[in-house]
Amino acid sequence: MILHVDMDAFYAAIEQRDDPSLIGKPVVVGGSPTGRGVIAAASYEARKFGLHSAMPGAQAIRLCPQAIFIKPQMQKYADVSKQIRKIFNRFTPVFEPLSLDEAFLDVAGSAKLFGDAEKIGRMIQSTIAEELQLVASVGVAPNKFIAKIASDFDKPNGFVVVQAAEVTDFLDQLDISRVWGVGPKTQKTFQRLGVQRIGQLRKLPKATLQQLFGLNADHFWRLARGIDTRQVVPDRIAKAVGHESTFPQDIDSDAVLDSWIWELADQVGRRLRRNQIRGKTIRVKIRFHDFRTISRSKTITARTNASRQIAETALNLLRTVRNEQRDSIRLLGVSVGGLSGQSNQQQLLFGQEQDQQTKQIDSTADAIRDRFGSAAMKRGSTLDR
Repeated sequence: MILHVDMDAFYAAIEQRDDPSLIGKPVVVGGSPTGRGVIAAASYEARKFGLHSAMPGAQAIRLCPQAIFIKPQMQKYADVSKQIRKIFNRFTPVFEPLSLDEAFLDVAGSAKLFGDAEKIGRMIQSTIAEELQLVASVGVAPNKFIAKIASDFDKPNGFVVVQAAEVTDFLDQLDISRVWGVGPKTQKTFQRLGVQRIGQLRKLPKATLQQLFGLNADHFWRLARGIDTRQVVPDRIAKAVGHESTFPQDIDSDAVLDSWIWELADQVGRRLRRNQIRGKTIRVKIRFHDFRTISRSKTITARTNASRQIAETALNLLRTVRNEQRDSIRLLGVSVGGLSGQSNQQQLLFGQEQDQQTKQIDSTADAIRDRFGSAAMKRGSTLDR
C-alpha cells in the first residue's frame, strides 16, 4: 500500500500556529491587498470566501475584505518541511517528496515494525499533529493515483483508506476532472460523449478513446480502472535541483510567464548556492492547459549557480517554445542538472568582472532572504505577476 501525506493549508497553518491571534481568521500568505502579486496559500477560513493560491491579491481582498495578508517566509516553511520528512523517515526510508507540503510513502517494508499501512498512516498523522501542531490529510491506497485522490477526499485532517477491492467503487462516482490529464478542453470532449464520471469513462471502448485522444488513450483507460504502476522513488541523491509551480488558472501572458521564470530561477539558484554546487544543464518544464507536458534544455559551457544565468537561459528556452505554440500554460518548472561541487567550477576567461558582480548580487540577496524571509527581496521583473 502507498500513502500520500498532504499538509493542509501548509503556509497559512504555520503562520496561524506561530501566531495564535490568527487562529480562526481568514489568513492568506503572499500577495497584497493593494493588488500586487498573487497569494501563495489560503487558510480554510479564507477558502470559505473562494480564496485560493495563485489568486491576485486585489481579487482576494474584494472577495474577503477582512482577509489578513502575511508575507511569505519560505525558509521557515522549508525548515518545517524538513521536520516533517524526518518524521516520515522514522517510519520508512522510502518516501518521495513532491513539494514542501506533500509526499508519497511506500510502507510495505515497515509492516513488521509498525503494523499495516493504515496504522502507519494514522501514526504519522498523529505524530505531525503532536510534535508540530500542524494538520495533515492522508490517503492510503494500492497506488499513487488512488492515494493522492484519497488524501484530498475529506480535507482538512482527512484520513481515507481505499483497499484494492474497493478501487472501482471508489472511482465510479468521482468527477472526470479527477483523472490526471483531464483539463478543461478534454473535459468538454468527454461531456459531449455524455461522460461526467470516472465510471462512465471506464465503459468507453478503447477504440473510441484512441480515436479521440491518440497517445493519451491508454493513459485514460488505465486510470479509469485505477491502474498506476509507478513506484515511490526516494529523493536521496539529487540528479538535478528544480522548482515548479502549478497555476490554478492557465496563463497566456508572456510578461507573467517571464516573471515566473525569474522567480523559479531565483529559488533554484539559492538552493544550489546553499549546497555549494553548480550545474550545467538548464531545463524548463512546461505543462499546457490540456496537460500536454514538454521540456526543453540547454547545456552551457561552464557550470553555474548564478540566478541570472539560469533565468536568462530558461527564458530563451521558454520563448523558443512560445514561438512554436501559443497555448496557455498551467505549470512552469526550472531545474539545473549536471551537478558538481564548487571546486570543479571552470574558470571564465572573459567577463570576470560581470561574473563577480553577479556573485555579489546573489550573495547579498541570499543573506537578506535568509535573515528576513524569501519575500523580503524580489526582482523588479517578478512584479508583473
